[in-house]
Amino acid sequence: MEDAQIGAMLVRRCVSGDVAAWEEIVQRYNRRIYNLCYRFSGSATDAQDLTQEVFIKMYRTLKSYDVERGAFMTWVTTITRNLLVDHFRKTKQDRFTDSLDAASSGNPDALPLSELMPDKGASPDARVQTQESAQMVHQALQKMSPDLREAVILRDLQDMDYREIAAVLRVPEGTVKSRINRGRAELARLLQRTYKQVI
Repeated sequence: MEDAQIGAMLVRRCVSGDVAAWEEIVQRYNRRIYNLCYRFSGSATDAQDLTQEVFIKMYRTLKSYDVERGAFMTWVTTITRNLLVDHFRKTKQDRFTDSLDAASSGNPDALPLSELMPDKGASPDARVQTQESAQMVHQALQKMSPDLREAVILRDLQDMDYREIAAVLRVPEGTVKSRINRGRAELARLLQRTYKQVI
């Protein structure tokens, strides 16, 4: 059974009063929502609080989920994204952007995250190096503008397709592709800068 069908089935059970269904929703989606909140907020404490807020909002609006309008995970991601936007507004987090409009669509720097992080193979210190690389990516993501960051996170870390991202962000698919491309290029530049400082 596909995730969308499972989500819809769990919602139906939950709305009809099945407590176990809500617990299964929390177990099934908790980690993904937490990871999304953590990538955006950059703080484990904030991510925990935001994840709880997402589940409260989900529970209160569960009856409004319409399977005809999209997959359950798309609906969940939309709720999470809206809450994160509110969080950024409340904390007045700076939205800074370098002028990336000049970045061409054929930019070789615009690679998926999986290709930006070097493969260290099976060396003894591979685990430590992987953790360091993940930390560098996380820190670089925090320096990006929220528009580019959310597009890259949804595509490369949450593995959503362009159509789903467009639905969540409420922008055309072309805008999604442009933001992902620009975001990947910006992330590559930030990681290169960080890597040079480490050496």
